[in-house]
Amino acid sequence: MTDTQITIGKVKTVFSTSEPDKVLIQYEDKVTAGNGRKVDFPEGKGKVCMEISEFLFKKIEEAGIKTHYLDTFPERIMSCKKVDIIPIEVVVRNVAAGSIVRQTTLEEGKKLNNPLVEFYLKDDEKDDPLLTVDRIILMGYGNDIRALSFHAKAVNAILKGIFQDIGLTLIDFKLEFGYDVDKNLLLADELSPDGMRLWKKGTKERFDKDLFRKDEGDIVEAYKYILTQLKKI
Repeated sequence: MTDTQITIGKVKTVFSTSEPDKVLIQYEDKVTAGNGRKVDFPEGKGKVCMEISEFLFKKIEEAGIKTHYLDTFPERIMSCKKVDIIPIEVVVRNVAAGSIVRQTTLEEGKKLNNPLVEFYLKDDEKDDPLLTVDRIILMGYGNDIRALSFHAKAVNAILKGIFQDIGLTLIDFKLEFGYDVDKNLLLADELSPDGMRLWKKGTKERFDKDLFRKDEGDIVEAYKYILTQLKKI
């Protein structure tokens, strides 16, 4: 890699290119949980996450939603439009799991009548706290709330259908958005099981990063299974 390193994330590294509006994102063979407090380096994980992300970004683009995706290069590098990331993580929940179970009276596995869209501060040092609408407005992103929610629900509808076709239930997932140089709002970051919960339909058998969080299985094998099934669609 001869380009200049911009950012080292928890599981991805971003490089600048000779084109100021383009970056290269290298997906690392690394997995973290608890905001980086638990770490492992499973071989092949970066490549499979990149390939799943590539597949899903293309499907999202086909549905008319703009993303930062441009192209991929072997083995685990994605070419993307450079964006100014909004420091708000958008979480969509279809079934109760994870933090919403820990923080409310909802039981794990309860199906929500309508998708729930939540906003979290993108800040590991603060443990990504849940944001209220009023706090988002005070942060200066009030004008983005409606667009973020609209796009998140649209992405949810697309992803739910895709995973349903391969026998998986999309429990919840995280999205990040940013603005490109032309001020277009783009879906950014990645679309892989690292940022989703996916259960085998009708069960709680996991095919996502909870396998690592809970020491319940091999995430690379689970991710490879997902990729294999997606390629059959």
